Parts: sequence; structure tokens; C-alpha cells
Amino acid sequence: MSKFRLLLGTKNSGKVEEAKEILAFPEEDMELLSFREHGFSDVEETGDSYAENSLQKAKTISEETGLPVLSDDSGLEVYALDGAPGYRSARYAGPEATDEENLSRLMDELKGVSERGARFVTVATLYLSPKERYVARGILEGEIAISGRGNSGFGYDPVFVPEGFDKTLAELGEKRKNEISHRRKALEKIGAELRTIQRGRN
Repeated sequence: MSKFRLLLGTKNSGKVEEAKEILAFPEEDMELLSFREHGFSDVEETGDSYAENSLQKAKTISEETGLPVLSDDSGLEVYALDGAPGYRSARYAGPEATDEENLSRLMDELKGVSERGARFVTVATLYLSPKERYVARGILEGEIAISGRGNSGFGYDPVFVPEGFDKTLAELGEKRKNEISHRRKALEKIGAELRTIQRGRN
């Protein structure tokens, strides 16, 4: 088989490492590139859904670089907040908000709220050409902790307790988190598509 070059369309180093661990293709089959090896411009997320933002990023970066691109949009949906922050999770506290600022706003809004059910959602898009693209969705159910715990992960990981666990994602550590994550569920589906594509091209 000829080697397939795929650019991961994110500048979030946590997402890059997570995607590389989950996809884990043999080096002779696929070269997974990040922004460190092949730079690209920032893409403003202006869509009204995870799917729109995911496609927007993948398409724009692919057109700029000439490479196939895998991008995703993920968010935290809290049921008591009518699904917020949702696809605006990365900019919940403002366009330039840090993880800490987004987390602080979320916890402020949940003060005194007893129903803390939530879920993480990922929509991943593999963009090969305008006529060849694949979309996959992954969901991880859980609830929001009363306070942040743990030093691993990023974003809302310190306050999200997955269903069936008593630790937050940040306490579980990267390896365990990656085994159960919403992103894994989406990326595993994309990985299956990639293997099918490679078989068809060789």
C-alpha cells in the first residue's frame, strides 16, 4: 500500500495527541501530520452546528494546504442549561476565552443546580475533496461535578464525570480517557472509513 498523508486540522495540541493515539495507523500506511509539520491558518468557526464547524475547518484547511484533512468540532451539552454551551463550548466566555474562563462561566451558571446531567459530543469530518468527505459522530454521557478535579486533559475535562465512573476525565488520565471518549467513538468510525479508502486505492 502507498502511504496516505493526512493533516489533523486542529492547533489544539491535546486534540492532536489524542487523535494520533486513537487512529494509530502503521507508519508505512499513513503519515499523520499536525500543524507543527504542516502549518495552516486559523479558521473562524461561524457555523450553527458541530457538523457545520467541522466541515468548515476541514474544507478550508484542505483548500489551503492541498492535503486531505481530518477535523472535528466538539462540545459539552448540559441538560439543565438547554444544551449549552454546545457547539460554542470553546468560546463560551467570549471569542478569545481560555479554558479556565469557559470553565468558570459554566460553574457559575450551575451554582445551586442539582440536575447536572451532561454529555460530550464530537462530529468529525474527513475531507478528501468537495465530492468525497465522511462524517462521524460520537457521544459520551455523564454529569458535571460540583468542583474541578484532576490535572490531566483539557477544556471541561476537570468537571466532567463520565457515566459509570466516579472520577472526572481529568482524574482518569489520558490513556483511560481516550479509551472511552466521545472523540474516540467518532475517530474510530473515521478510521474504519480510512482503511476502506486505502484498500480501494491500492
